[in-house]
Amino acid sequence: MALGSSAVWGCADFGGGSLARRLPVLAVTVLSQAAGFVALLFALGVRGDLGARSFVLGVIGGVGGGIGLAAFYRALSLGTMSVVSPIAACSAVVPFAVSVATGERPATIAVAGAVLALAGAVLASVEERRSASPERAHAIVLACVTAGALGLFVYFLGLGSREGDVLSTLVGARVGSLGVLILLAVAQRATVRLPARALGAVAAVGLADVTANALFAFASGHGLLALVSVLGSLYPVMTLFLAHVFLHERLTRPQQAGVAIALAGVIAIAAS
Repeated sequence: MALGSSAVWGCADFGGGSLARRLPVLAVTVLSQAAGFVALLFALGVRGDLGARSFVLGVIGGVGGGIGLAAFYRALSLGTMSVVSPIAACSAVVPFAVSVATGERPATIAVAGAVLALAGAVLASVEERRSASPERAHAIVLACVTAGALGLFVYFLGLGSREGDVLSTLVGARVGSLGVLILLAVAQRATVRLPARALGAVAAVGLADVTANALFAFASGHGLLALVSVLGSLYPVMTLFLAHVFLHERLTRPQQAGVAIALAGVIAIAAS
């Protein structure tokens, strides 16, 4: 499930980043998050109850998620996916470090696998070309913000899910992220209107994102958060693959090596 969340997150990030290059960033983020929220509200209506503690933990994580998502899409709109993704992938360091510090004790081979998987995800997304463009430099700063904010999101999403109420955690996370994004839109007086022809694609990104969140949340309830968070951070590999297929970006030798290293790390984690 953790690897599934990584694959779906990679698809969502590729789609969202592509849309953000030609549409207003906040409009893409707000409307995509709203689409996922509608789906969660439908599921909540079917079930009929809300777990308070899981909801609160989800809201806390959602605040980080909203900030991280807005920063990530903005970074993708300014830079390139292969530059921004490796930095964003370092978000896994936050939940991994906190989980180990608070008592989780993965096996040695699993720790080695986690390090390999994270290093591979970073290396797989490295772009050898460098640019002195101020926009590229700004994209790197935003990617660093993304890493920290999404790291907190992933940690609290996993923590809330461990309380046994995944749906309440997901609803809380979406409330937190949407709240932050709407406040950003109001503060910047940004439009959230999009052409009708783009709404379907934006909604698809939002549904993919909430699906990835759900897969990660369920995975957190069945395995160590320290390791699940690393497996979930492999989404740059999928983003890179899609960029190669649809945008015809060339895979450099370091990127090819990164994919192999990431897979070796996954095998080590699974073997533990």
